[in-house]
Amino acid sequence: MLLHPADIFTEPGDVAPDGLANLGPLHRLAGVWQADKGVDINPKADGPERRVFREHVRIDVIDPQTNGPQLFYGLRYHIHINTPEEDITFHDQVGHWLWEPATGLVIQSLSIPRGQTALAAGQAAPGDDKIVVTAERGSTEYGICSTAFLEYAFRTDRYQLEVTFNPNGTFSYVSDTTLAVRGRAEPFTHRDRNTLTRIAEPEPNPLMRIVAAAR
Repeated sequence: MLLHPADIFTEPGDVAPDGLANLGPLHRLAGVWQADKGVDINPKADGPERRVFREHVRIDVIDPQTNGPQLFYGLRYHIHINTPEEDITFHDQVGHWLWEPATGLVIQSLSIPRGQTALAAGQAAPGDDKIVVTAERGSTEYGICSTAFLEYAFRTDRYQLEVTFNPNGTFSYVSDTTLAVRGRAEPFTHRDRNTLTRIAEPEPNPLMRIVAAAR
């Protein structure tokens, strides 16, 4: 069980301005990424559909964040996906990645413009090559919130994202979303997977740019 401090108001005094250098296991996510061979398996009326997609991801370093004594270093991201046969957006997602050095807590927050948000969490150490975060429907800590229609028709019961950092500098992910589809007896696993290549290096977070300019 995680024990929280008795003093919930005093903020940490040893906050490092360089966000990128203090991201622990998340530092390899920073930058701009691209790939064109992602695979999506989603539910349709006549059975599962397999779609190949193109993905562009921008992941920027943010300034350190605090909740009283709790200190996070983090990233802000935007995912844009379309398919080879269409230029319109297939999937759009924004959110944050956070790491708490004191505990090894990793958090992913996400928002999808179809009326769904989630807060997923896991544990990781600075040198880990794999990160796994999960969220469960009904949890008041790391949970999932959806529109009334999605709850009725495609209820999300569980979300898991596994990120693997590869030796060649790419990263791969497998995203599994467990859905209760109305009228179907068995849960459906909506799966997305891809391997992305960095096409641009990360920029320093705003605080670090100020500190560097003052030197």
